[in-house]
Amino acid sequence: MTNVAQTDTINRLLRELPEKSFDDIASYLKPVYLPTRRPLVDPNQPIEQVCFIESGLASMVAEAPNGTGIEVGQIGYEGMSGYPVVLGVDRTPNRTFMQVAGRGLELPTSRFLPLLADEATRLMFLRYVHTRELQLAYSALAAGRYNMHQRLARWLLMCHDRLLVDDMPLTHEFLALMLGVRRSGVTDHLHILEGMRAIKSMRGNVRILNRQILLDVADGCYGAPEAEYERLLGSQLPEDQRPARLKGTWNA
Repeated sequence: MTNVAQTDTINRLLRELPEKSFDDIASYLKPVYLPTRRPLVDPNQPIEQVCFIESGLASMVAEAPNGTGIEVGQIGYEGMSGYPVVLGVDRTPNRTFMQVAGRGLELPTSRFLPLLADEATRLMFLRYVHTRELQLAYSALAAGRYNMHQRLARWLLMCHDRLLVDDMPLTHEFLALMLGVRRSGVTDHLHILEGMRAIKSMRGNVRILNRQILLDVADGCYGAPEAEYERLLGSQLPEDQRPARLKGTWNA
């Protein structure tokens, strides 16, 4: 089995790992292609793998028994799927799946958990879980206190943070599912943001034209979780080491 070099990884958690901790798992990290809708965590099933995303975008969705669901978190190259195992639980009712295709490094949970014996490594992953909880808290704040186009601006900013490209392969149907609203409502509010010259919405694609306008629209429902991640988990990845631009299709 070929070892993955820490300096070659894009995932920010892997890059921040203490060198010894990374060396302990390097030979078990498996590079994987992550197509759209590929499940990373199935609800109420044992989490047998964690995945450190290198590119692309994953959504964590909370679902009611009748199948109604809404996105409660996003994961990109800054994070990992299956993080509830850090808290000592082996499963979650939430579903996590790829929303935009990419690549990642999978690690068996049985190989991940021994890392937590190291105090510095455990603290790093607990801090990551804290940032995830804060992201969820601000999703609740946005849903309860902000209007639809402000929520949409926040969501687009979060996608932009993780995909690092201005042309994002997002459909109106998927936006509606993630935000828990009707498709027609998403279309109307995309038009509002288009009228402000913040974005250009096309079939299966949203282009960011002016990020600052989105920041102004989102106001206080965006920014705090992102700032907390930077405060606790290190400096931003250098520009020349960020994920390659998405081309619309991937070769498996």
